[in-house]
Amino acid sequence: MTILQSIIFGVVEGVTEFLPISSTGHMILTAKLLGLTQTNFMKSFEIAIQLGAILSVVVLYWKSLFVNRAIMKRIAIAFIPTGILGLIFHGLVKEYLLGSNMTVVLALLIGGILLIAFEWTHNEKEDALEDVAHLSYWRAALIGVAQSVAMIPGVSRSAATIVGGMLAGLKRKTIVEFSFLLAVPTMLAATILDLSKSYKDFSADQFDVLAVGFIASFFVALASIKFLLRFVKTNTFVSFGVYRIAVAVLFLLFVL
Repeated sequence: MTILQSIIFGVVEGVTEFLPISSTGHMILTAKLLGLTQTNFMKSFEIAIQLGAILSVVVLYWKSLFVNRAIMKRIAIAFIPTGILGLIFHGLVKEYLLGSNMTVVLALLIGGILLIAFEWTHNEKEDALEDVAHLSYWRAALIGVAQSVAMIPGVSRSAATIVGGMLAGLKRKTIVEFSFLLAVPTMLAATILDLSKSYKDFSADQFDVLAVGFIASFFVALASIKFLLRFVKTNTFVSFGVYRIAVAVLFLLFVL
């Protein structure tokens, strides 16, 4: 992988990490478009580069992550289901699903249809929860279970978390922000777990490539977070569902 390709991946990751369109899926499809094969390095790169985007959350929400104990507890509880399931299925996902273009395309397609159907049938209640600090522990755990579905490439961690939170009775903006916060321990744990097993296979040049993609994803993600917060004030996620379907169809017709 070249430095330019790493920058492209960083931009793709920064744009897609917090939108309900699957960052991992887009990076796998980007690799396909750039003619890069799904080697062990590529699979680890696609996981580790997400930390750049996650760092943007730390910068923007450091008080919620490190000062507000009520929110910290709820993040921890929501992380538990994903952490347990991630340890169990990490090897299976990386070996058989992470390199599968068809898995990604089908997940994008089905996820897009489900996202549209959910928005058409879901009515946010007037008493929907506005403050993450008052989120009940069982609701936090439910959101964590929903997030774990995103271990399947193409599902979208953001989409799974947001839909799970809205079903649990949170306001749209509230669950979007909680999704940002929950991404920090989730992606940090996923990266540490993967790199602990694969770092010996990295060359010095590959670490440099990863660093460049990391920096690019950080700065782009800052803008992506601010965009999504403005977007959800007046819009549903139907447009993202349509986008997912369009991308899946285009890849089915012209790439795969």
